[in-house]
Amino acid sequence: MTDSLQDAARDHLWLHFARHSAIRDGAEVPMIVRGEGPYVYDDRGKRYLDGLAGLFTVQAGHGREELAQAAAKQAAELAFFPLWSYAHPKAVELAARLADLAPGDLNRVFFTSGGGEAVESAWKLAKHYFKLVGKPTKHKVISRAVAYHGTPHGALSLTGLPGIKAPYEPLVPSGFRVPNTNIYRATEHRDDPEAFGRWAADRIEEAILFEGADTVAAVFLEPVQNAGGCFPPPPGYFQRVREICDRHDVLLVSDEVICAFGRLGTMFGADRYDYEPDIITFAKGVTSGYSPLGGMLVNDRLFEPFSRDANMFAHGYTFGGHPVSAAVALANLDLLEREDLLGHVRRNEDAFRGTLEKLLDLPIVGDVRGAGFFYGIELVKDKQTRETFTDEESERLLRGFLDKALYEAGLYCRADDRGDPVVQLAPPLICDQSQFDEIEQILRSVLTEASSRL
Repeated sequence: MTDSLQDAARDHLWLHFARHSAIRDGAEVPMIVRGEGPYVYDDRGKRYLDGLAGLFTVQAGHGREELAQAAAKQAAELAFFPLWSYAHPKAVELAARLADLAPGDLNRVFFTSGGGEAVESAWKLAKHYFKLVGKPTKHKVISRAVAYHGTPHGALSLTGLPGIKAPYEPLVPSGFRVPNTNIYRATEHRDDPEAFGRWAADRIEEAILFEGADTVAAVFLEPVQNAGGCFPPPPGYFQRVREICDRHDVLLVSDEVICAFGRLGTMFGADRYDYEPDIITFAKGVTSGYSPLGGMLVNDRLFEPFSRDANMFAHGYTFGGHPVSAAVALANLDLLEREDLLGHVRRNEDAFRGTLEKLLDLPIVGDVRGAGFFYGIELVKDKQTRETFTDEESERLLRGFLDKALYEAGLYCRADDRGDPVVQLAPPLICDQSQFDEIEQILRSVLTEASSRL
């Protein structure tokens, strides 16, 4: 069976974000067949610690039967019906529950199938809203350098990673980039986080004024930026961004596709950093990955003009708010609350960070950063000068060694160089010190070997 599956994978399956040349030349496709708690198992029975929660997604861990049962029960009752001018109970229940959990007046929920669609929806909504309120020239959007917001053309246009955008250009116009909050690489105020936060936020206002406030619709920011390796916001950053957006009538979109539903120890990243956005985009952890679902939470003010006359948000997705996915999301929220997984993250965050910071004694580890159960470890060529690797060295380090070595050592995580080379970690929220130690021990062994090779 294994050989036939491998042959079929090589001949027919198109993997996402994957180089197929190695597979074509005979390398095996890793085949994961089962999950249990914080671990997954391949087709030969080998166990791996899921250090990335699938893809920042499996908050509750693998093999939670109650989530599978919620899907089966709903599928037997109503497997599918769209939200195109109709409703079904699970979408209504979930929308009400999410609105109750969200900060401020984010009381309206628009469902999608996933995160990229949620970001796409938020940009379209921002443009349409300003047209309805008599400000039709406000259509531009601002996001941060190195940030990743998705693969649809609009979301990709927001993404600050030139390498993954180039093959698909020309993209949607009107997207503009500002500096991110990577203080480790800062040239301004590196030793003063509050001053650095003001500086970074002020670059947003500078961009708004340069483009003209009457042309800028929204700013898209992740609470903790993923690409580049987990950049937390400096103290006061989001409060200043909120002031800037209010001053220029620009919408603040909190892209929480990764950060929501406990990843940072709070239901939403905006809760952790004490700001109220106009829109929250979400996906991934809302169902712990047991069924696809995404969406956006929208401020009442933005919905109001769509509730008048013949106005309509001419936008939607066949599977947005799918009955089975909505049922799974409700069961997942029950599980998160019953087991207090958000509190578990908060209680164990310092232990996770402290365990990872032990790796700072390795010459190849320059920085450990993040929040909650969401961390990046930046790898450097020279710890004292913070010199990074050349493109060729990074290629040899990450794809030539780390990717395979970490997996073979029993740790599934991400070694990435979108930005500077990092190892990213976002384990299921059920993990404790035993898994933290396992992560650290595997990383120590593999990164020590990587240092000696370089």
